Amino acid sequence: MTENTFTKTNIKMKDGTTTLNSAKNIMLAIQHLVAMFGATVLVPMLTGLNPSVALLSAGVGTLLFHFVTYGKVPVFLGSSFAFIPVIVQVGNLYNGDLAYAQGGIVIAGLIYVLMSFAVKKVGVEKIKKYLPPQVVGPMIIVIGLNLVPVAYGMASDHFVVAAITLFTALTITIKGRGFSKQLSILIAVVVGYIISLNLSLVDTAVMKEAELFAVPSFTLPKFEIGAIAIIAPVVLAVFMEHIGDITTNGQVVGKNFIEEPGLNRTLLGDGLATLFAGFIGGPANTTYGENTGVLAITKNYDPAILRIAAILAIILGFVAKIGGFLSTIPVAVMGGISMMLFSMIALIGVKTIKTNNVKFNLNNVVIMVSILVLGLGAGHLEAIFGISIGIPVTETVKITGLSLAAIIGVVLNAVLNRKQMA
Repeated sequence: MTENTFTKTNIKMKDGTTTLNSAKNIMLAIQHLVAMFGATVLVPMLTGLNPSVALLSAGVGTLLFHFVTYGKVPVFLGSSFAFIPVIVQVGNLYNGDLAYAQGGIVIAGLIYVLMSFAVKKVGVEKIKKYLPPQVVGPMIIVIGLNLVPVAYGMASDHFVVAAITLFTALTITIKGRGFSKQLSILIAVVVGYIISLNLSLVDTAVMKEAELFAVPSFTLPKFEIGAIAIIAPVVLAVFMEHIGDITTNGQVVGKNFIEEPGLNRTLLGDGLATLFAGFIGGPANTTYGENTGVLAITKNYDPAILRIAAILAIILGFVAKIGGFLSTIPVAVMGGISMMLFSMIALIGVKTIKTNNVKFNLNNVVIMVSILVLGLGAGHLEAIFGISIGIPVTETVKITGLSLAAIIGVVLNAVLNRKQMA
């Protein structure tokens, strides 16, 4: 095994110090943990699954991902928002028994694994031809901008607190020096939390009532064809989202993770993480844009830090007191931070187009505009005019938003730029 392998990077830093004993890296890991915490526990809270199990499955899923990708990709896997509506739907159909939803999640994870084998057989080089900068750049922009309204909704809980938190993070990021600059998000969250305490916006009852130690409530999946038919097809919708997330992460770090360790391995990592989550009662897992945003801001890309964050997430799954404390962080504080994180992702998309010198000829403009309009505007068309744009997968599931935009973008590029792809 090389020095870039999972085992080696988990033990040593470049300066020879031991990663797990480094206070600096633990602080950076806590920052990643804070960034993913709100969204990861929000999914189970919205669907009825157990938040502690979600934290545990996110941590274990992240470690599984790093293992199969040789520890080369600095990502954190958290609860997937794409599965929220179908989990709720299955819960309603089966009288609140979410074990059937778990069965669908397990099958979804299995489909991920099968897709990874298919990608391995076809080859990454052939796939890369279909993912040029004029397709990938707008995809990344859509990922970031689609998340901004979510952050705004969180910030609207208390705009003053959100604004102060955001201002603190931006100030430290722009004006900060040394290690403090890398901790801009964590410092901003602390500032926002203290202000929230003074404004009596923090409900400490949850933290006080929580037990110090508690084993999460694990549940086994149940398999029924109806629930599987509702949940499993979502994988088809999030496949392109996965490619976009991994590409975004690579653009931030300055490496091509689609090529090395390979898209097949990143898909396998997502699949195994989702399989594990489904078997113990957690939501499907996916790579997290929040943590990619942290990478972009801190400029520290060491994958070992993400693994420390994963271990901390596992611990939080059992230490209810700490989990209770983190759950008291006001939504507005996380909203302010998320505004910066998600905006950074969108800017990375713009940078991708610029640094790759994409030609703004008619073909490329049509491709990029199509991706942006479908990725950002389809939901508004349905809300305002009742026009539903999407590719039906089942009677209840259709491919829309980013996934639809990515598919159309890839197809348009293959048709309009076929000579360049030959």
